[in-house]
Amino acid sequence: MGERGPWLTIVGIGEDGPDGLSAASRAALDRAELVFGATRHLSLLPDLMAETRTWPVPFEVGIADLLAERGRRVVMLASGDPFWFGAGATLSRHLSPDEWVTYPAPSTFALAAARLGWRVEETVCLGLHAAPVTRMRPHLAAGARIVGLVRDGAGARALIDYVAEQGFGASSVTVLEALGGPRERVRTTRADAAPLADIAHPLAVAIEVAGSGETLPLAAGRPDTWFDHDGQITKRPARALTLSALAPRAGELLWDIGAGSGSIAIEWLLAHPSTRAVAFERDPTRADRARANAATLGVDRLVVTEGAAPLILADQPAPAAVFVGGGLSLALLDWLDAHLPAGTRVVANAVTLESEALLGQWHARRGGSLLRIELAEAAPIGTRRGWRSAYPLVQWSVTW
Repeated sequence: MGERGPWLTIVGIGEDGPDGLSAASRAALDRAELVFGATRHLSLLPDLMAETRTWPVPFEVGIADLLAERGRRVVMLASGDPFWFGAGATLSRHLSPDEWVTYPAPSTFALAAARLGWRVEETVCLGLHAAPVTRMRPHLAAGARIVGLVRDGAGARALIDYVAEQGFGASSVTVLEALGGPRERVRTTRADAAPLADIAHPLAVAIEVAGSGETLPLAAGRPDTWFDHDGQITKRPARALTLSALAPRAGELLWDIGAGSGSIAIEWLLAHPSTRAVAFERDPTRADRARANAATLGVDRLVVTEGAAPLILADQPAPAAVFVGGGLSLALLDWLDAHLPAGTRVVANAVTLESEALLGQWHARRGGSLLRIELAEAAPIGTRRGWRSAYPLVQWSVTW
């Protein structure tokens, strides 16, 4: 750290301004030569002795100016806890560990839970300042408690309207403004009630979900009705078996090759908030459909790349798992064999006799598991019922 210690201090500040600062935060501000902050944050500390600079919008624009001040004692002001949907993690990626220190204040989530009497560990906490409200979709279930941070009154209204549109209009909605400061205001209504007026930033919206809306299941193999598709979809039972073979783990990246509706990649992303996926699809219409499905189901982090495999796979980040659902060919398997790192899990599904034969050859060559899946559903035959069989599916799963 050197004799002077870290040159940057990230100070969390609440709406109570100087009254809520810790002794360490006050000392850092007293020693500072330069203080960066949003206009609102700087206005909460009107008596600063140091030079002040307003942080620009968008946030990333100001990082270069901050880094140019190495060698001075600099304070960066951030809302509440800088490392919970705040600026802290964004800044620390550009710095070595000995260059910075942070002194957090209570987060908006903690303040909201304290006002409502909710357990934070049992509450879904979402940062929706610049994210779509559809990120709430996986969490909308009767009895769930959600706190979302939003940019302004329009964002709060959009969030509340979305909850009602999904069939949860009976939900209790609490709008919490300027928590912890003299302007604090807390109001509760129903999602389907007349909109509240004059909603002021900064704010959070707390939702206690109630109503008869459809709830997204937690288990892999969600019903096909959750996905818009043109028939190019891995059907629910086969999808459940495929996800089981792919075995998603926290933080892992999936390649979904020949993604179609994107159902496999989407369910991979639903498995854990840290999972990542790239869907490769040569048909632009299907690619757009996969993007729309991902957004609708709250996993807009899906990356959809248009183009034909294997050419489109070059220079992509190495995956932990690969699913081949469409476009299976000898050229593709040869490319994967030559380029995938050891330990990559690969699952390929085949319906045609030609693709099935290809998987049989590669199973003999590389081992793994070869599974034949035959499914039939009860269907009417006149006044009676019988079994209607789907095309058999052959699934090869192997670790490279």
